[in-house]
Amino acid sequence: MSEPQPPITHQVVIALYEGVQPLDVVGPHDVLAGATELFDATGRGGGYAVTLVAERPGPVRGAGGLGLVADGALPESGPIGTLLVPGGPGSRRFGAESGYVRWLRRAVPRADRVVSVCTGAFALAAAGLLDGLSATTHWRYAPVLAARHPAVDVRSDPIYLRQGRIWTAAGVTAGIDLALALVEADHGVDVAQDIARELVVFLRRPGGQSQFAGPVWDTPARQPSVRAAQDLIHADPTADLRVPVLAARVGMSERHFSREFTRALGTPPGDYVERVRVDTARRLLESEQLLVSVAAARAGFGTAETMRRAFLRRVGVAPDHYRRHFAAVPS
Repeated sequence: MSEPQPPITHQVVIALYEGVQPLDVVGPHDVLAGATELFDATGRGGGYAVTLVAERPGPVRGAGGLGLVADGALPESGPIGTLLVPGGPGSRRFGAESGYVRWLRRAVPRADRVVSVCTGAFALAAAGLLDGLSATTHWRYAPVLAARHPAVDVRSDPIYLRQGRIWTAAGVTAGIDLALALVEADHGVDVAQDIARELVVFLRRPGGQSQFAGPVWDTPARQPSVRAAQDLIHADPTADLRVPVLAARVGMSERHFSREFTRALGTPPGDYVERVRVDTARRLLESEQLLVSVAAARAGFGTAETMRRAFLRRVGVAPDHYRRHFAAVPS
């Protein structure tokens, strides 16, 4: 009878660079370290061995001046369990031929799983590793990633996305969400839930990045009539902003107005109006102690139910849920 095999420790390599976002490193590191501590405490063994690497071993200056220490140099040989690319201002400056990106191309074939956090997706995209795939990044930089890498299907709302062995996560703290998902994939939901409890975070965060994103304000259109319509919408979201009314206010036929508005801003007038009204309601719910029905009226929605449906479409959560999590604490 053969002896039982000891649990296998999963090797994780976090590749640092100058200008990395420290929380993109520390968040996933603590999740994986927590899983390992849990396994050790229960006698299960295994877990994760996390190594920080960089171009050269030693201190690496992170965003905001906080330093991290690389245990070793970027490995040029040997298998990698999970290769994690954190985000930060430095990642957005990588070109296709930068040393870090060239190393990624060499390292990825040796990795079982490749993970980016926040703007780490820019490094993967620069290496051509996201071409033809869906990926996410911090909501603020999603349009930049999409413009710079048109072969990537950039999704601005998910907290994280998995495309085969490549995972991408949204901004900063989403690295914790993604690391919990990795643990769940490797060891099951019970282990991931125990770690989430220790960290006092959601195992699965409700909603997407939309609930954290800033207010909508597209660049004013060059065409005067469309820009005038934008001004009308933002000036008073409670007004009658139906397409026929807006078209008449700016002196255009309804069909021509809809066509020109969509061409200029990339979204139909009705869609734009809903986005502005949702953002208005969000600001009201964040800053004032209001009933949802009152916020709905002040944001231009006919009823609270209309606003609820719009919130679910745009933000991924209902208005009352949003208010509980984001409302200002009364003084």
